[in-house]
Amino acid sequence: MSQLRHPADDGDKLRIDKWLWAARFFKTRSLAVDAVEAGRVTMNEARLKPAKAIGVGDHLVIRLGPYQFEIEVLALSGKRGPASEAQKLYRERDESRARRAEIAANLKALPPPTFKGRPTKRDRRDIERFEERTRHVTNKAWGDFQ
Repeated sequence: MSQLRHPADDGDKLRIDKWLWAARFFKTRSLAVDAVEAGRVTMNEARLKPAKAIGVGDHLVIRLGPYQFEIEVLALSGKRGPASEAQKLYRERDESRARRAEIAANLKALPPPTFKGRPTKRDRRDIERFEERTRHVTNKAWGDFQ
């Protein structure tokens, strides 16, 4: 039986950390709390606290690693279920989906540094250059959302 609450239940609110966990953006609620506290989750362009109540129609921006999700909350659920149910909780903007695909393609095009055994000082510098290029690709794709 589904725990989804749809737009008809206007007065319903749910903690953001619990919703992020139920929508499968984070594997545990503690990871969701950490992300909200670190400012990687914003609602209507404002930072949140983990106990902030969200409702249907709220717009969230969630940054996971180099990727950024811009979503609208369609339903509320405090219970974690299968991925097919979790996808019904939100709708992602097309621009967000396209930007994530572009970042993935750019990151895939960058060859990772290779070395065998323990990294030398030169290998470490190669790794740092690779990480810097990765940050550059990510920042360029995010544009002014940083």
